[in-house]
Amino acid sequence: MSGTTLEAERAKFDALAGQWWDPDGPMKPLHRMNPLRTGWIADRLGGRDLTGKTILDVGCGAGLASEAFARMGATVTGLDAAGAALAAARAHAAAGGLAIDYLQGGPEDLLAEGARFDAVVALEVIEHVEDRAQFLGALAALAKPGAPIFLSTLNRTARSFLFAKLGAEYLLRLLPIGTHDWRMFVTPGELGAALRPTGYRITELAGMSMSPAGQWRATRDLAVNYLAMARR
Repeated sequence: MSGTTLEAERAKFDALAGQWWDPDGPMKPLHRMNPLRTGWIADRLGGRDLTGKTILDVGCGAGLASEAFARMGATVTGLDAAGAALAAARAHAAAGGLAIDYLQGGPEDLLAEGARFDAVVALEVIEHVEDRAQFLGALAALAKPGAPIFLSTLNRTARSFLFAKLGAEYLLRLLPIGTHDWRMFVTPGELGAALRPTGYRITELAGMSMSPAGQWRATRDLAVNYLAMARR
């Protein structure tokens, strides 16, 4: 274990590294969700041209969001504790001609280097970390003054247990069994309270809902998946 990273969670995602970029593989839901997540964030950074923006993608995995931001023109640093996933990220970015700086570790490991970013992003990550307070404190410290933090995660509700845990993993097999621990899901209220000591507060929330055809859209329904923007 290193810092906020749970070793079991790191190993879980390392095991999926070779299948991460298969759009019909175990990461299919993330492939489908990614345009909504990255587009929502880009719109709040001024639009789909992110030239001149520096973005830190914490818990980047094999680089789905990192590559999307890089293709919009941003200078992207991808950070993850899972070495095999990062190897897949580096190989895929190189094959696509993208210059993304991928680093191994947790956000607390990056603090000593003094780097600060125009936006800090952590998508589907906080429900997998051990120490949320330390994790969010590190995200806040890595943001430039006035820079936003963006998170996406799963709400801890009866509906999320039914759809995101039982449905997605056991019934529909959209995700490998064991991907999520429902007890680690985070309500918007808990997220806001955990951010408060950092000086950040949630300024915008959006639900993410999947249609029967598998397409994702932003909604007001926060009961399962949701996006959050926080500012100081």
